[in-house]
Amino acid sequence: MQTRSLICLLTGHVDHGKSQIIETISKKRILDKEAGRITQKISAVKVDLKDINSLAGGILKNLKTKIKIPGFLFIDSPGHAAFTNLRKRGGNLADIAILVIDANEGILAQTQEAIEILRKCKTPFIIALNKIDLITGWRQNTGKDILANINSQTENVRNQLDNQLYTTVGKLYELGFNAERFDRVNDYTKQVAIVPISAKTTEGLQELLAVLVGLAQKYLEHELNVELSNGGKGVVLEVREDKGLGTVLDVVLYDGKIAINDEFVIGGIDEPIVSRVRNIFEMKKPVEKVQAAANITLIAPNLEYACAGMPLAVADKQSDLAKLKKEVQEQVEEVVIETGKEGIVVKADSLGSLEALVSLLKDRKISIKRASVGEICKRDIAEAEAQKDEINKVIVGFNIKQVKEGVHVITSDVIYTIIEKFEKLRESIRKDLEVKKLERLTRPCKIYIIPSYVFRQSNPAVVGVEILSGTLRATISLMNGTGKRITEVKSIQEEGKNVQEAGKGKQVAISLPGVIVGRQIVEGQVLVSDLNEEEFRKLKEMKTFLTSDEINLLKEIAESKRKNNPMWGI
Repeated sequence: MQTRSLICLLTGHVDHGKSQIIETISKKRILDKEAGRITQKISAVKVDLKDINSLAGGILKNLKTKIKIPGFLFIDSPGHAAFTNLRKRGGNLADIAILVIDANEGILAQTQEAIEILRKCKTPFIIALNKIDLITGWRQNTGKDILANINSQTENVRNQLDNQLYTTVGKLYELGFNAERFDRVNDYTKQVAIVPISAKTTEGLQELLAVLVGLAQKYLEHELNVELSNGGKGVVLEVREDKGLGTVLDVVLYDGKIAINDEFVIGGIDEPIVSRVRNIFEMKKPVEKVQAAANITLIAPNLEYACAGMPLAVADKQSDLAKLKKEVQEQVEEVVIETGKEGIVVKADSLGSLEALVSLLKDRKISIKRASVGEICKRDIAEAEAQKDEINKVIVGFNIKQVKEGVHVITSDVIYTIIEKFEKLRESIRKDLEVKKLERLTRPCKIYIIPSYVFRQSNPAVVGVEILSGTLRATISLMNGTGKRITEVKSIQEEGKNVQEAGKGKQVAISLPGVIVGRQIVEGQVLVSDLNEEEFRKLKEMKTFLTSDEINLLKEIAESKRKNNPMWGI
């Protein structure tokens, strides 16, 4: 058994300084090659212990223990894409994460999403509170440790930093995490350490590295011990097309080894993919073999249908290829969902992001019919259209193309945005369905027979009325104040035209069969819609969609009915 490098993922909101941290530590350029100095694709940088010592050697000596880890494999990504793809059975293959937060902007949407995924994967993390050099009045001093540096600032600067730090602490507490500045942490297993830094000036970086090394030495030593003589295990971080080489894979190897001519298996959407290594590149240099932990580029045939997030396993002399294919594909089938139940359709660009999205949907008790990797296809649309419940006629997709079809489609490159949009859509659909149900029910209504506006006394009686509250509709039954049914509304006329309904405040003429004005009804009388018990109960269930007048009228109807039957409507 040997100790491998620590796999450390930098995650957080875009442009909060993840790439700058890696650049400063490794002295390798990442951002200058990227459009707008924002990371466009996933990248990884291996940093040996000697390079760590050159930046943080003085503080590392204070640990008073022999440092066993050979270095770090830092993984940087646009947003959080790498984090969802860095998955393995049972969790995430990143040993630890650095959550990068801009001290001046705080926790934003992608930061919160990263925190949620860290929680799901049970990945330990520390926080780099970056860009402290942008605090108004900050005096740069790279010659001091970060605590001495902070203490040397003016009171106003110290107060600003404390305010920003404890705003972050408060927000993390709301999200379920107990956090504190690294030097005030009593128990690293219960508190998240926050290290104030400036990736640009290097201030605080030696303390950040020291905390990382200390945590790795104390809590992660067992996870870092691997058998480097066995066939390697890894995850496909990215699949891309390279001119002259065809389809190539960027892979994080977290266990064992891989060499040229080795046979390997990748999980596939429908079936496992088997291939053989032609070339390996590490840090853009060709190599014969590689041991974990490493970020490598593999060139091999038959990779056209490979996709990001899939597990990879190398076959060695002792391996049973059929068994290896089964084991690898089982990991895919644990995430991809195919049920006969009612539910929504879920799509994502990679296995890792699909797993993260499915997990969050399940947490919110959202039923899933089908979950798979890839763009939205005709089958997905047909599955959604076939759902009986309107709420389930939805396709949600992470990092895939939007399509316009006869079903609701929600796509985004932020998982939380998908969840929020879906929940708003679901609530909107529910309201529409309730309103449609309400339209089929007799709405409560109170009318006043206007004196001197009797147009016909009987057969049918035609009188002018004013709607005092609720909605008057044709065909509804009417009762008097004692709860006795008197008649029904045969038709309604407004300004000489037939209408189906009239609202509060309107004056209309109505025809009433089976009654004579002066006997069963009289001028100046108030009549109320006659509801049966089932209609009353349904209206009570849907009272959030009723007006306050209608709710009060329901109470009035119940009081009238209960004069004859005390248990009416209960």
